[in-house]
Amino acid sequence: MGNTKNIPYGCQSVDEQDLKAVADALTSGWLTTGPKVDEFEEAVARLSGVQYGVAVSSGTAALHAAMFAFNIKEGDEVILPPMTFAATANCVAYMGATPVFADVAPDTLLIDPVEVKKKITSKTKGIITVDYAGHPCDYNALRKIADKHGLFLAADACHSFGGSYSGSPVGSLADITTYSFHPVKHITTAEGGMAVTENPEYRKRMLRFRNHGINADFKERPDWFYEMDDLGFNYRISDIQCALGLSQLKKLPQWLERRRKIAHEYDRAFADVNEIKIIGSKTETKHAYHLYVINLQGEGREKLRRSVFTYLREHGIGAQVHYIPVHLHPYYEKNYKTKSGMCPVTEKAYEGILSLPIFPDMDNAAIERVVKTVKSAIATAKGQQCQK
Repeated sequence: MGNTKNIPYGCQSVDEQDLKAVADALTSGWLTTGPKVDEFEEAVARLSGVQYGVAVSSGTAALHAAMFAFNIKEGDEVILPPMTFAATANCVAYMGATPVFADVAPDTLLIDPVEVKKKITSKTKGIITVDYAGHPCDYNALRKIADKHGLFLAADACHSFGGSYSGSPVGSLADITTYSFHPVKHITTAEGGMAVTENPEYRKRMLRFRNHGINADFKERPDWFYEMDDLGFNYRISDIQCALGLSQLKKLPQWLERRRKIAHEYDRAFADVNEIKIIGSKTETKHAYHLYVINLQGEGREKLRRSVFTYLREHGIGAQVHYIPVHLHPYYEKNYKTKSGMCPVTEKAYEGILSLPIFPDMDNAAIERVVKTVKSAIATAKGQQCQK
């Protein structure tokens, strides 16, 4: 990856094995809802340490299916962090329920169990965790809270596929765990997602939900007759996509190792940069590093972040910001009366966070280029401030 090329913040890796897997699926006689879907579900469930997987068309569809499985409805409340993509909250809103935002811990930017406790009311039905950047949440604390109050615990693990917490794989820690297989994630099916669970009733409800609410798919029906029991969606995924996912899954261990190596190199390179705070990682977790996020420090950090972001983009480095806090989006301000000041830790973090490129195909020269460009961007921004 030479200096003349742009380095995106994330990028898929596709090789000849992947191409062959897709070609084989195209000529197999099954294009959708066939054997590769079942095979992919079983493989991901096995990796997750649970019995069941339900493959769907996106990570958002997986979250939506999970909320249906929990029978969330109008008047219910579900607690989740604001430091996430909007889909985590949207899946609650889709069901007519109310997302309730609990602030994050300042060191990890993960949902803070102390804040979760403060948000529980008689209307609370569950908690959605978000493994921000790939760092698993404090599942022990969250499970205790959920069990004490009779709440479901769902995990938005779209960032942490292949990670673990206290020796247990992500996927085995919540009642339902959801994954995304978007191109910038750990493996890709182009678009796609999955919900995994140990609960057969949740699985049954999610299978029905992804297929229009119909009570049995065509493989289970002896004849033409079927009935629609619920208002579901067409959230099915194709055999072609699942064939790609199965091929990609074989490379997950080496890709995770490469992501961790890149993160280690960044940690080492930025350790002595006063303007950069590295997001913390707990020893009991195995980070999956979907993102590598730095938090810029000091007075005028919002202006510094803007200057660094612009400089990086101008020099071919695909920096990004993850995320605008969900409760500050106009839709939530208008419909749920959220506002600035509700989640101060998240809002303060948002002023300085910046995601740097991290993906398995990054070579050492690309890492070095990112590091040098970040340091140059900070020095340039500071020099401009001194001239004013």
